[in-house]
Amino acid sequence: MGAQLDYPTMKEVFRRFAEANPHPEGELEHVNAFTLLVAVALSAQATDVGVNKATRALWPVADTPQKMLALGEEGLTHHIKSIGLYRTKAKNVIALSRLLVERFDGQVPSSRAALVSLPGVGRKTANVVLNMGWGHPAQAVDTHIFRVGNRSGICPGKDVDAVERAIEDNVPVEFQRHAHHWLILHGRYICTARKPRCADCLIRDLCRYEEKTA
Repeated sequence: MGAQLDYPTMKEVFRRFAEANPHPEGELEHVNAFTLLVAVALSAQATDVGVNKATRALWPVADTPQKMLALGEEGLTHHIKSIGLYRTKAKNVIALSRLLVERFDGQVPSSRAALVSLPGVGRKTANVVLNMGWGHPAQAVDTHIFRVGNRSGICPGKDVDAVERAIEDNVPVEFQRHAHHWLILHGRYICTARKPRCADCLIRDLCRYEEKTA
């Protein structure tokens, strides 16, 4: 785990990210806050591509908690059987849909505490929904962000909670809203796990990774 970049360097890092991609977006397809919540829950130990392929036929028939309950667990299983752990995920999605109807009038809540009270929804999923669904500067730390944060010095930490705090504490406030999207995309396409594309990296000169590739 490397040292945290200083504030001027951090500001330049995110200035470059913002200049290159002013309006970054997540890659999970959804049509509203409920389908976003379900998509993120389904994406655990699965790829966004795989989830999108499964949900393109699901959203037209189940884009609200009420419609999801009407579809039922078996109906949902039919749609998502190509996704890993689909049976457990189907149970969780039906259960969270029922709780949304019973406790939240069918609406996706905008508080982290309420979101994590739902079956199959952890802190990372809640943060994605808060950020993408409600516009909150919440930071959803995945393996990409953890790797990029520690390699570069942008947001080092020994675990995902520490990396999340490092983003919240050190990323300039004007970049907080999109910080996790920039970092995820950077890790997914440039700062990859095995062969990082350092030659194509727009923050190569600012990054503290000592084993940069040619």
